[in-house]
Amino acid sequence: MLDGPRLAPLSGERANALIILVHGYGSNGDDLISLAKMMQPALPAAAFVAPNAPSIIPSMADAHQWWPIETFSPTERAIGAAAAAPELDSFLSRELDAHDLTDDRLLLVGFSQGTMMSLHVGLRRPKPIAGIVGISGMLVAPETLEAEIRIRPPVLLIHGTADEVVPFRSLELASKALSAAGVPVATHVSPGVGHSVDQDGLAAAAAFAVRLLS
Repeated sequence: MLDGPRLAPLSGERANALIILVHGYGSNGDDLISLAKMMQPALPAAAFVAPNAPSIIPSMADAHQWWPIETFSPTERAIGAAAAAPELDSFLSRELDAHDLTDDRLLLVGFSQGTMMSLHVGLRRPKPIAGIVGISGMLVAPETLEAEIRIRPPVLLIHGTADEVVPFRSLELASKALSAAGVPVATHVSPGVGHSVDQDGLAAAAAFAVRLLS
């Protein structure tokens, strides 16, 4: 069962929103919860949780993966995301129930492989969620989206022009596919930034979250 580090609301009161951060390949929840600490002051009534992906990369300590990456082919991505989706989807439902919150108070924030998971799962939930932030990632299996999409929450895509892991062109490809499927999508380009997120990108994510959850 998925679990990971958490941050309770800064307000000290019961959470009125839930932000789930979905880490990338070879990372873990402890790594991504650092983003939550930087977003938290703008969202003092929100609870944050960063689950660890269910699989450990062999011979790497505390390096988790949502699915193994060997070829980085479209087929591998599609099969991997589909296989990992049910466990993440169930985790989202459990966390909402635990906080006594409805789906429209849920925001997903993904990084890299976590963006792929957030978009894959978040757009196929049965009830509308607040939104999705995708950082340095891509849309898995865009050709199946129109047939499988169930909800159309607002999406913000953030990507650095110097990303050496996930090509920057993935931003435009994902944006076009999401728009074609009727998803309201905004983008934030980070000039010169590699496979990471800078302060401007983080500020854009926080502003997006505040707009959706306030």
